[in-house]
Amino acid sequence: MRRRRAVLFLCFFIGGLLFLIGRLIQLQLVQTEHFSKHHVNLLEESVRQRSQEIVIDNGRGDFLDRNGHSLTKKNEPVLVLFPFLKRMNWNIKEVARIINVSEEELKETIEREKKPFVFGGSKPLLLSIKQTRQINELKIPGVFAVERQVEVEDRLAEQLIGIIGENEKELQQRYPDREVSSKTLIGLTGLQASFDEFLIPEGETKLVYHVDATGAPLFGINVKYVGPANPFYPVNIKTTLDLEIQKMAEKLVDKHQIKKGGLVILDIETNSVLALVSRPAIDRANPFDNNGINNMMLKQQIMGSVFKTVVAAAAIDHKLISEERVFDCSKKINGDPDQTYQHGFLNFKNSFARSCNNAFGELAKELKNIDPGILEKYAEKMSLVNRVGWEGDIYHFLNFRQFNKEEKGRVFLSREARNDDNFVALTGIGQHEVRSSPLAVANMMATIARGGKKEMVRVVSKIEYKGGTVMTKFKQRQIRGESLAPSTAMRLQKLLREVVENEHGTGRVFYDLPFEVAGKSGTAETGKFKEDKQLHNKWFAGFFPYEKPRFALVTVNLDVFSDEGAVNPLFMDMVKGIYELEQKNGKTASKIEIDANINLDN
Repeated sequence: MRRRRAVLFLCFFIGGLLFLIGRLIQLQLVQTEHFSKHHVNLLEESVRQRSQEIVIDNGRGDFLDRNGHSLTKKNEPVLVLFPFLKRMNWNIKEVARIINVSEEELKETIEREKKPFVFGGSKPLLLSIKQTRQINELKIPGVFAVERQVEVEDRLAEQLIGIIGENEKELQQRYPDREVSSKTLIGLTGLQASFDEFLIPEGETKLVYHVDATGAPLFGINVKYVGPANPFYPVNIKTTLDLEIQKMAEKLVDKHQIKKGGLVILDIETNSVLALVSRPAIDRANPFDNNGINNMMLKQQIMGSVFKTVVAAAAIDHKLISEERVFDCSKKINGDPDQTYQHGFLNFKNSFARSCNNAFGELAKELKNIDPGILEKYAEKMSLVNRVGWEGDIYHFLNFRQFNKEEKGRVFLSREARNDDNFVALTGIGQHEVRSSPLAVANMMATIARGGKKEMVRVVSKIEYKGGTVMTKFKQRQIRGESLAPSTAMRLQKLLREVVENEHGTGRVFYDLPFEVAGKSGTAETGKFKEDKQLHNKWFAGFFPYEKPRFALVTVNLDVFSDEGAVNPLFMDMVKGIYELEQKNGKTASKIEIDANINLDN
């Protein structure tokens, strides 16, 4: 019996020993980087336990405006102190004198800290060039004046550029074969997500020193500067945004109290985004808990009378209008008297200028009788129903898209609606199932202003290596498919200018602006109600200067009452602001890098 117990004990002992050896092999050799269901990187955690560090640059690439100014980061010259200073004698008096604080304050701060820190905490003391030089000339171990990179507080075009964060599961799915830290920041939305593979860091830049269990220096007091081994990284994404125009646009959207909506302005010559603002703003504490994470300029919206531009193009080409033809603009599209608008009989030009619903409902039905799909064909010619953002092949990316989650537009959803006179009439005035994004509407205006030539919209012109060498360019690309005839585009230009020049035009308010504006207004019923009152989408879409168009601009205010708006004052202030910027800078605000070759997307 005693022998049996001894054998059992020995078996248990050997089994336990084998289990421990197996566990040790698992920890040390097999699952060193992905231990347990949480995929803990044991090597990283081991290093972290025996070292202390402070990151001065997370290594992720930056976004630049078209002139090379950073949109997401800023450099801060700060004082970095290491906690082992409390164990040594050092020239605290001289450091305190240079940064103009008392020795007691400096000493007390160091005594409280257990890890390397930036003096001043969340509101760091920013050093001058002279202070930086004086501190580093002292050559005190553990005292460093460094320039660290931090995210800017006032984020511009935040839905467009997007947000970053830690998401280990998504990180593993995107980069299963790449050795990256589980704490690596990745792009979650916007351009940060679209360009994530280029932006993901090769490594952080940090100051590191090794410690024992008590926090004392393990190998003396030498602090190591650690940075990415690859001198070409991190890369920069060179956008087409203009920092001055973007700042102005953000201020004006908030000034005019746009709660849901925003604006987009394009450089017509290069078909590039100069500024884009979307509201509501992102709630930084809980970015995914409200509508702010969505870029409203990329979402399909009910566009109302702006769509009459499409109907006008089709009617011109199919010779449904003449100088003699008039429309009864005192009636609704169903033939009933219009109690709100009693415009009387108007010709086509005045019907467009005054946005007569009955005229365009009637024209839409006539076009349907020619071809039930004709409005969709013209919407496609004018780039309203497909994605318009830059798309193409780069490196190993097929059909790479610059705009993350850009939505397509539409005209009809069913064959029945396409053949129904009532639905077609509603479609002719931009109601029923008609949808398009503000970006696509801006591109339509740019297309008309260019004489009918369709191009993809760029928001990124190139990707640059750290030293400024170009990795790849995003050249201008035409959109495949039929386009407007130049003669039709020219007639549309005149109609859009008439909206402003006509003394009763819906855009008459823009007549005295420093640039001549051409455009189209839109007020769309949304089918939504608040306080028993219908909500509307308010638009103004246009281009300027009229004679030599350089800018296409769309302002939109979504889900507002009929007597609200602010899109016209916002449009006006943007035009004035662009003019004033040009006067101040003494140059053409639309000057942007122009690629010599335009790729045809055949």
